[in-house]
Amino acid sequence: MVATAATCAFLPVPSPSSDCSGKASGKIGGIPASVDARATSAKSKSSSAGRLQVKASAQAPPKVNGTKVGVMDGFKTDDEVSLSPPPRTFINQLPDWSMLLAAITTIFLAAEKQWMMLDWKPKRPDMLVDPFGLGRIVQDGLVFRQNFSIRSYEIGADRTASVETMMNHLQETALNHVKHAGLLADGFGSTPEMCKRNLIWVVTKMQVVVDRYPTWGDVVQVDTWVAASGKNGMRRDWLVRDSNTGEILTRASSLWVMMNKATRRLSKIPDEVRDEIAGYFVDSPPIVDDDSRKLPKLDDTTADYVHSGLTPRWSDLDVNQHVNNVKYVGWILESAPLPILETHELASMTLEYRRECMRDSVLQSLTSVMDKGDDDVAKSSIVQCQHLLRLEGGGEIVKGRTKWRPKYPDRIGSLGQFPAESA
Repeated sequence: MVATAATCAFLPVPSPSSDCSGKASGKIGGIPASVDARATSAKSKSSSAGRLQVKASAQAPPKVNGTKVGVMDGFKTDDEVSLSPPPRTFINQLPDWSMLLAAITTIFLAAEKQWMMLDWKPKRPDMLVDPFGLGRIVQDGLVFRQNFSIRSYEIGADRTASVETMMNHLQETALNHVKHAGLLADGFGSTPEMCKRNLIWVVTKMQVVVDRYPTWGDVVQVDTWVAASGKNGMRRDWLVRDSNTGEILTRASSLWVMMNKATRRLSKIPDEVRDEIAGYFVDSPPIVDDDSRKLPKLDDTTADYVHSGLTPRWSDLDVNQHVNNVKYVGWILESAPLPILETHELASMTLEYRRECMRDSVLQSLTSVMDKGDDDVAKSSIVQCQHLLRLEGGGEIVKGRTKWRPKYPDRIGSLGQFPAESA
């Protein structure tokens, strides 16, 4: 209707009688098919002054099947009509599925590339079972198993993992065992019933036997389990193997008791706590034979080497606000003679924990070489040492015994053996 009114403003409107004689099929949009814009232009000179004139250059209306059609929508030409977009329908509004499939394929290819970058070693059964080293429960829920990759910052001058690294792996698997068993509460390895009574675990004895130290890039498999030890104690054992060959690298056994976190006094195991953990006890002998030999007394007069002024750092404390037991190993070795450290490696150690070390403590590390028959300790085949870590006031923290064996030639490394550009 709007187009019709606009057309009537420029063209003369025929009488209704003439319109009635036309067929309905000859009208499109209410405009008769017999209207000729050129005829109107020819008569424009004789028209009245009040009438508007139409330019002679106006194009004729297009024809459809031989019938003239009035030009609408602002007098669009054939070219303009042909360039107009198609009507919006459900079909042509669907997304381009080819582009969507290409995007999905790109994402999958990128993920596969990242996985191949991580899997830079040949696939091994142990990596397929536990690819991220998170650990799992095995052997009817009684043994916890976890893999560790030896990092570059965990090796020492000998290009092998340090003793502290091995001890940290043991402690990590012990805590993860409690966590995967569903017994880890807010404390550091404490069960829910232990937290209700403000109880924590403390280690009283640790025995470690190292058959071979792993090197950088090796993946070790650590198994750990627990067993009862007397009426008020618990024993935890570890077995460390090379995940690729199955070779046994380290065996360790420890004894644990409970202590009240507030009073710092030892406590019996409550029946409620025993009910929580008794189902996870394994009926097996210790993986390391108990070394029941009494450690001789060590003091300033019997010690061969003394290192004083050792103080804990803030990073040495655990969540129970005392020095982590792994830190004691490093302090004990501070007073070990340098010739032994250079030519021997630690084969085994027995540690007896007497009391805890707090943040403000100042310690002394004492070492005595037990086999003094050979004047040149560096040339001895097997060397045994006795150690004592104590407060400067005299209180004993840890007593220990270590056994050392000669380093093998293929494991000895020095900075001078590296190329000059790598030094």
